[in-house]
Amino acid sequence: MVDENASFENNLKELEEIVEKLEKGDVPLDNAIEEFKKAMDLVKACDNRLKDAQDTIAKIVNENGEVVDFNVE
Repeated sequence: MVDENASFENNLKELEEIVEKLEKGDVPLDNAIEEFKKAMDLVKACDNRLKDAQDTIAKIVNENGEVVDFNVE
């Protein structure tokens, strides 16, 4: 289970560790499948964090306290 409250960096580190384990190839198939599922959950959590950060960066509060949206999509 992935901790949704974990930092992006912690999730990314855990994802890298799983990838390294799987690349070595000495993980039993059942464990490899579980690790792969966990890795996909970590990818999703990292992607959500990045999207949140992008949304935050795309907006800025000007001197009048108004939010200015710089999102170019």
